[in-house]
Amino acid sequence: MTPRTTTVAIVGAGPAGLVLAHLLRRAGVDVAVHERLSRAELEGAARAGVLEHRVVEHLRGLGLADRLVAAGERHGRCEITCLGEKVTVDYGALSGGARHWVYPQQLLVRDLVDAYEADGGTIAFSSPVAAVTADGAGRPVLDTARGELRAAWAVGCEGAHGPVAAAFPDRAGGPARRYPYDWLTVLARIDRPVGTIRYAVHADGFAGMMPRTAEVGRFYLEVPAGERLDGWDADRIRAGLAHRLELGGADPVPGELLETGVLRMRGRVAARLRHGRLLLAGDAAHTVTPSGGKGLNSAVADVVDLAAALPAALGESGGGGDGDGGALDGYQERRLAAAWRTQEFSDGLLDLLHLPAGLPPEQREFALRLRLERIRRIARPGPEAAAFARAYVGAGELAAPEVWAPAQRTAVATGATPR
Repeated sequence: MTPRTTTVAIVGAGPAGLVLAHLLRRAGVDVAVHERLSRAELEGAARAGVLEHRVVEHLRGLGLADRLVAAGERHGRCEITCLGEKVTVDYGALSGGARHWVYPQQLLVRDLVDAYEADGGTIAFSSPVAAVTADGAGRPVLDTARGELRAAWAVGCEGAHGPVAAAFPDRAGGPARRYPYDWLTVLARIDRPVGTIRYAVHADGFAGMMPRTAEVGRFYLEVPAGERLDGWDADRIRAGLAHRLELGGADPVPGELLETGVLRMRGRVAARLRHGRLLLAGDAAHTVTPSGGKGLNSAVADVVDLAAALPAALGESGGGGDGDGGALDGYQERRLAAAWRTQEFSDGLLDLLHLPAGLPPEQREFALRLRLERIRRIARPGPEAAAFARAYVGAGELAAPEVWAPAQRTAVATGATPR
């Protein structure tokens, strides 16, 4: 079989891989996208559902957010309960008007796939990449379910254990943290929509309630690290949620449990995002806890930056020449710095929402009262509350760095393809 060739091979068709594919094609770069799941499996996987202001604004500018804007909901407040007090954090007002969009990730993936195919792009579904090696010139060679694929560059958007990360000498390792607790995750039918995100700081452990759709909500319960799901039946889960979230008559009541699992709480940042002609973005580059809803949003921010740097590295011809290697060094420097800022925010929010592991019962009220004071501070107008709100909601823009040529900047802004 004759090997296929492309300029940029993208492994993984989640939001990061799909947005990158859109941006590169609009910049005139040849792209091949491989996804191990079938299209039905990919579009049916329920995951994140909270999109930052900056991400949605960028997608709108690309013409990729029509369904999202029509069907999604905007949220600018969250509630945090502690010691029986419910504190409303109006982060929309505190950030200067930026708000989240609530739109399930699987629907965003569907929209991005539809738009990509409508624009003439193709995605190789059900086509896992078994391994990534290099030819004599150091260019990536991908062993795919559809045969050999040779590329000038390969980008891993498929997670920390994917084949692109595995091809790094250190398997894209880097500093990591295992938190001393896990989260039991629940997708449940509800009798009324979740009006706002609610976090509960409780002596018995954290709990969370997140909007997804009018009929379905996402719930979280803190459990001991390494907890097994088989110790939690539906009645125990519903009772734990009602108790910690202090659900009342006006609150959504979780009914049928559609999906349950245990999320092992970890944070990780790769030591580097580039090895030769291999690049990492999204979950392949960094793993962040769900605290603050940063995973999907950070991944999209990565590829917006990468789509600016790669054309400069390809050279003016758009081929596989060495081009400007400094552009990709800049990508790595910027995105590692951003990853650590994201980790710091997520870790700080986790510290607010959870009591220290192993804290004796007689010391829990003291720890809860300290947290209640912090919660009140981020709800009161002032510099601290404004900084929290802007970081939480993702205020600002996803601006392309200066390495992007003017024609490519215009293409992204207008949705056109430069000639």
